[in-house]
Amino acid sequence: MKVVIVEDEHLTAERIRTLLLKIDPGIEVMPTIDSVRSAVAWFRENENPDLILMDIQLADGISFDIFEQVKIENPVIFITAYQEYAIRAFKVNSVDYLLKPVTDEALRAAIDKFRHFFLHDETYPVVSLELLGTIRQMIRKPYKTRFMVRVGDRIKSLEVDQILYFYSFQKGTYLHTADNRDYVVEFTLETLTDLLDPALFFRINRRYFISHRAIGGMISLSGSKLKIELLHSDDDDIYVSRDRLGGFKEWLDR
Repeated sequence: MKVVIVEDEHLTAERIRTLLLKIDPGIEVMPTIDSVRSAVAWFRENENPDLILMDIQLADGISFDIFEQVKIENPVIFITAYQEYAIRAFKVNSVDYLLKPVTDEALRAAIDKFRHFFLHDETYPVVSLELLGTIRQMIRKPYKTRFMVRVGDRIKSLEVDQILYFYSFQKGTYLHTADNRDYVVEFTLETLTDLLDPALFFRINRRYFISHRAIGGMISLSGSKLKIELLHSDDDDIYVSRDRLGGFKEWLDR
């Protein structure tokens, strides 16, 4: 039986290789593939193996991208660090999945499940692009829904829908709420890029991340400049950066 491991963590790949040979010394483990790009090239140029063990998260993307670029009809055992609730749909569309760290018992059970399909000449499940799209959404990193802020010696929790905008001032980052309060937050605007839902907030320039509700008015100036008037703000010098203007207009129209 030929097995291909698609895994970018060297230690994890070696552990899986060792466990496979422990389960069955007759298994032929092919050279490990460590990226989406390499996997696409390998599957295009080589005969399909009997079984694929594939990590979901790879260094250059998500392994789902492989299925969108090359046709794979072989059984797959997915490997992931995500909890079961986020990937339970794989139960009916792949041979199995393994949670990291991969254990001897879990891998042995997955191999036994594969052999059940293989030896009994049953039709094994095929991973569909529709399913991959669904699971891609399920495992996407969730955006923050609240921020913890300090009020004197107390800690207060603010829901995202209470926040009008975030801004940088001197060496700090602040959020401004709908009830006209400002609070220090322990994040830079760069960090907030990954934490805020882009459907709710847009970074208009180096100093401001704003919500739709924060906009009190907009003034179109010459030279493709757009001036923003923010609620509760006495800053009269807020402009959308020229390189962000196109994206900002699209965001407004969503």
